[in-house]
Amino acid sequence: MINFYEITGELRETPEFLPMTADGLAALGFNAPDFVLVTGDAYVDHSSFGAALIGKLLWAKGYTVGVIAAPDMSNRESFSVFGAPRLAFLITSGNVDSMVNNYTAALKKRRDDGYAAKGGARRPDRAVEAYSKAVRQAFPGAGIVIGGLEASLRRFAHYDYWSGAVRKSILISSEADILVYGMGERQMLEIADALAAGVPIRDINYITGTVYKTRNEPPEGCLPLPDFNRVIDDKRAYAESFRAQYANMSWQNAVPLSERYKDCWVVQNPPSVPLTGNELDIVYGLPYARAPHPSYEGVASIQEVKFSLTSSRGCFGGCAFCALAYHQGRQVAARSHESIIAEAELLIKDPAFKGYIHDVGGPTANFRSPACQKQLTAGVCPGRRCLAPEPCENLTVSHADYLALLRKLRALPGVKKIFIRSGIRFDYIMLDADGAFMRELVEHHVSGQLKVAPEHVSDNVLALMGKPPRSVYDAFVKRYQKLNKSLGKDQYLVPYLISGHPGSGLKEAVELAEYLRDNGITPEQVQDFYPTPGTVATCMYHTGLDPFTGKAVYVAKTPREKAMQRALIQYKNPKNRNLVEAALREAGREDLIGYGSKCLIRPRGNYEKRQYPSRNR
Repeated sequence: MINFYEITGELRETPEFLPMTADGLAALGFNAPDFVLVTGDAYVDHSSFGAALIGKLLWAKGYTVGVIAAPDMSNRESFSVFGAPRLAFLITSGNVDSMVNNYTAALKKRRDDGYAAKGGARRPDRAVEAYSKAVRQAFPGAGIVIGGLEASLRRFAHYDYWSGAVRKSILISSEADILVYGMGERQMLEIADALAAGVPIRDINYITGTVYKTRNEPPEGCLPLPDFNRVIDDKRAYAESFRAQYANMSWQNAVPLSERYKDCWVVQNPPSVPLTGNELDIVYGLPYARAPHPSYEGVASIQEVKFSLTSSRGCFGGCAFCALAYHQGRQVAARSHESIIAEAELLIKDPAFKGYIHDVGGPTANFRSPACQKQLTAGVCPGRRCLAPEPCENLTVSHADYLALLRKLRALPGVKKIFIRSGIRFDYIMLDADGAFMRELVEHHVSGQLKVAPEHVSDNVLALMGKPPRSVYDAFVKRYQKLNKSLGKDQYLVPYLISGHPGSGLKEAVELAEYLRDNGITPEQVQDFYPTPGTVATCMYHTGLDPFTGKAVYVAKTPREKAMQRALIQYKNPKNRNLVEAALREAGREDLIGYGSKCLIRPRGNYEKRQYPSRNR
């Protein structure tokens, strides 16, 4: 295992931007790169972009890296910019999953790609596969390592919402040699050192946090998952496989996993040890340009992170619809105050900085330490969540460190205000006996409205989501309103809601609509449940089963019912009137069609006249 402390004294100077052309590489004194990094994003040299982070780390370690960003698939020469690298191609779809990036939850093509350069090429569907196959065609003998979110979440057979079928491991369909799952820094340095030492890429099958394929029997001690041919059609076998994968995501206690195909096995080594806080300091302390490559006219996504600070990694929240546990892991690690303050001082020196730090957070902003001490040695508890439906008795609850960090940042000359936009767990706040964090959150870190994620109000749905009961959110709302009143502030809560999540039928959707009515909430945006690889909820969606209990779960799958559930959340919108009426009648809730104060819509024929009177009268 790579020890980051051993390389700190060896880090070499990195260029402001990694080269994107052979001429750019030559200008730095190199004829050919050790690695060619192919990414679906435009090249933005910022630590929030995985390609830039991995590329800069490899360069600092002594390897040369050329970047091919958002290659044009209509021009195969796009992959030959540098020729064949000395060691390997590194391929990622970029910061976002290409299918989520290209399609809405309703499977409609998206118009924009915020991670593409203005006027530049967009990533193709299944970008990792497309790029890897293009490289294999152009350079048949080259080594190929795939990684990033898209590859990580597809490391085994997975339900693919866009085709409605179970697809093979992306390691097979991409024709790559090695798959890196998780965040990847430690794995990539180990792979680089092995390749540089002359180890053939197909023999690198021992590094934690990686997946490889073999025609030989899997190693002793490997836990066999159900064969691919079984999980294609057998939904219980699929749920069984997912449960085993989920139970082996802690580096402390995971075992190797194998999945059999017709003529080979896909083998996953146990997860890599997450970076420690000090190691995160090294990675985030590398010299980033914090800007898009100067060859671009502009890249929209930089605006979201240019004046934000990454505080931590990992999340023990355990939300069923989130893939973070499957990718980053559930053990939280945080950067030091000194590292974050040093980066903040760089922000302050930027001529474009106006005094506002847009975020200080991570997957969950108010998590900056493991859920409990047990996690550090024994790992996370398989099949259990730390916070919901009830908090674990071993849970350590404290905002003291995060609060101290925010106070130091607020005191920096030139900082006017710090926002927290990456999300907070309100249930974790409510467990904190010391109310100082919530008070200072309301007093200093809200920009008129605070976005939180109750997601639903039905306790049955919330339990399947891995969220706390509705009563916890109700208590948080009351405390938030009370604090605002005591501080003389007029700030609002904006709840994030998900429609059509497994477990939610029309009955639960109507319950949510009534909650919104009773609390005077009119959501402007609603997220349809999006079944993406690697989440518990997607397993439920595909199988109709809770993978942990084996019990049946109701799933809304028809476009009509999903549209009705979404419409109920925005029942005031005239465009949704017909869908809302249909939903209420199917749910047997005609009592909500009428003129009473509790009704959601007016009877047909009187709708516009009674509910939407003319302003000219």
